[in-house]
Amino acid sequence: MTEPDQNAARPFFRMTGISKRYGGVRALENAELLVKPGCVHAILGENGAGKSTLIKIMTGVVAPDEGRIAIDGADVSFRSPADAARHGIACVFQELSLIPDLSVADNILIANPPKRFGMIDGAAQRRIAEEALARAGASDIHPRALVRDLPLSRRQMVEIAKALVGRPRILILDEATSALTANDVTRVFEVLKRLKAEGLAILYISHRMHEITALADECTVFRNGRKVASYEAGAKSDNEVIEMMIGREYHNVFPPKPVRAVRPEPVLECRELGWTERLRDISFAVGRGEVIGLGWTERLRDISFAVGRGEVIGLGGLDGQGQRELLLALFGVLRGTTGSVLIDGRPVTIGGPVSARSADVGMALIPEDRKTEGLMLPMTVRENLSFASLDHLSTTGVIDRSREQERIDEMVKLLAIKTAGIDIAVGSLSGGNQQKVVIAKWLMRHPRIILLNDPTRGIDVGTKQEIYQLLRHLADAGAAILFYSTDYDELIGCCDRVLVLYDGHVVTELEGEGLTEHALISSALNVRDSREAAE
Repeated sequence: MTEPDQNAARPFFRMTGISKRYGGVRALENAELLVKPGCVHAILGENGAGKSTLIKIMTGVVAPDEGRIAIDGADVSFRSPADAARHGIACVFQELSLIPDLSVADNILIANPPKRFGMIDGAAQRRIAEEALARAGASDIHPRALVRDLPLSRRQMVEIAKALVGRPRILILDEATSALTANDVTRVFEVLKRLKAEGLAILYISHRMHEITALADECTVFRNGRKVASYEAGAKSDNEVIEMMIGREYHNVFPPKPVRAVRPEPVLECRELGWTERLRDISFAVGRGEVIGLGWTERLRDISFAVGRGEVIGLGGLDGQGQRELLLALFGVLRGTTGSVLIDGRPVTIGGPVSARSADVGMALIPEDRKTEGLMLPMTVRENLSFASLDHLSTTGVIDRSREQERIDEMVKLLAIKTAGIDIAVGSLSGGNQQKVVIAKWLMRHPRIILLNDPTRGIDVGTKQEIYQLLRHLADAGAAILFYSTDYDELIGCCDRVLVLYDGHVVTELEGEGLTEHALISSALNVRDSREAAE
């Protein structure tokens, strides 16, 4: 926890009496917020608590129905995001706003590129982009690189640099670390502490309580569109904060695991699975003195394991060690894999997602990014839920609407999806409820094998607990579950066994009393004893 500055200036940004409704849904009701310079102010609350609406009002995306916004004592009204930016407010949203086919420099300065003789000054653009990247702690990213060639964690760093280029007075981070690797999170924290020392006000929205503890000076909790309380960081325990967020007593427990004398017969089995990625179609620039090598990279190698009926098997290890590629390979997304996959003891060839979800295989994949890989945001909740199961819901090409409605009602009840109706756009739901729709979409098919790629990233503690309960419920009903998570507590609490990957290979399998945080970290670093782990 950082020590609050007792001599910090008074708030220069105020929101009072802010209300916003969407139809009959109350998103914010008489909300207020005070922001001080040189202070990290954490905004806490479940998905649907009103945090996103508050941020959209602050950044000019939407206008409040009621209330007052003041900067330095003068009332202001933001007509657009550009208007908010002119008043010194910048936001890094959880959903990236980058254009994949443009370079990093183009994206960072897309709103206001430097010009010379009426044309974009490329040299000045690259220089400013380099400065912004360095200020964001991402000087290793080349400004000429195409955004589409960067992994998700590096794109997030570009988004932070883009927000800083305008020298804002308030920087808002909306779950901005949820896609970052541990090293990137450390870098971001160092950058934020430096910016705070420079007098920048930082609004930090996160569901990761340890990040709040490490970074925040002040906190404000929202629930059901209303401000519950503001307090100095460290004045409340984690459980007290969570109880304020969810409005009920919180018990930090995972569902009990079954006790088995022997392992169940495998439903899914991999034998010496491998995949080598060819680096191609990459656009880049080579400067004087630079050497860039291209070739083949071995992402997965000799991976063998089995998942039995009713088991929840975790994938651990440092981020980027092949966990995502393994899930994509099993679901038939990657081409050129080697080794064999067995379903119920018989070899199968999974040529793509269609064959993976077929009745013979019965596989489902919950992807990493629900916004771009799991949902069609402009389409309705009904359409998103039904899309993966149209073959099950149709007869001679015609959808049986009564059967569709019955299955949708069942899923909405099972996952407790909070929505004003199934015929509204799924993009209007909170992040946690969007994730429930992604999961429900695949459960409509009654899958036997469920692959999950970090399914609780960026969702609130209440929804996380519901997902933990759901996974154990599905396993108890006979599903075989392979579950990748970047959260060690989830792996320990949810999983019967954990396979730890390092450099595309399974280095350790942990279970029972051996499944501890220390063992996970030691295995993730691929070391043999605690002395090496400490080093």
